[in-house]
Amino acid sequence: MGCDVLRVTLRGGGLPTVVLGTGETLWFGRAPHRALDDLDADHQLRATALALPLCAPHVSRVLGALEVGEEIVRLRWRGSTEAQLSSLFDAPGGARRVTVTEGMSALLDEGENALVVLRGRERETGVFDDLQVVLDVASQDPEPVGAPPERALPGEDGATAPAPRLEAQTREWFVALALAEPWLSGTDDYPRPPSNREIYERVLGWHGYAWNLDRSQRVDDSIRSISRLAFGPDDPFLQGGGRAQNVRFAIGRRAAEVRLVTVEDLERVEAAARNRNLPPS
Repeated sequence: MGCDVLRVTLRGGGLPTVVLGTGETLWFGRAPHRALDDLDADHQLRATALALPLCAPHVSRVLGALEVGEEIVRLRWRGSTEAQLSSLFDAPGGARRVTVTEGMSALLDEGENALVVLRGRERETGVFDDLQVVLDVASQDPEPVGAPPERALPGEDGATAPAPRLEAQTREWFVALALAEPWLSGTDDYPRPPSNREIYERVLGWHGYAWNLDRSQRVDDSIRSISRLAFGPDDPFLQGGGRAQNVRFAIGRRAAEVRLVTVEDLERVEAAARNRNLPPS
């Protein structure tokens, strides 16, 4: 695709819009979060899992892994459930359609790719229809840090789902700021998410008081609360995501994407910390 920066937008009925960048991997299926436990620590940092809503019981727990490289986007199919992949791209003939089966991999074309699991969605008990996910691949510069994410999730009445909110200046709000800081400050190539100790020190430096965050369990408790608010029913902890340390990279990115905390929030706490530390005149 000839560009060092790739962006993949994943959307579908009932799904939050997910945006992936170069170097990231998304595992998806009926209950894919346990797949992250099998990855080494380095790969866990750049991987997230997404449970597809209303999956039929026969759909594989892990359907596939979407890998975003520097120049290609690869779909690795891991599930026993088959699906159809179709795309429309600038080439003679225009469209293609392939059936993906267990063990296959396919490169996604730039533009819109449709992935359809036949009879993969259960509308009601014993009533199935197709489960479709759209994967939009684009070569472009990343969006400006702090830009509102694409979350067009209209209900039947056309209303947009309300954005989640964290009460400013609370313990969880400060922890969310520490987790999301790489994305808010434009340093999202940060090699790892902050440790519990680093979160405590950041909150203490910003606020002058860090509640009981010097205890690791209290940091983990806050991270779980943030995750529940940021992901809603797709909360990785509800899906068996494991320890807080294993998913905090995804939680930090998500907190920035859904604007639980913003660039303006970060600027305000940093300014307050500078003013508090100024010597008296």
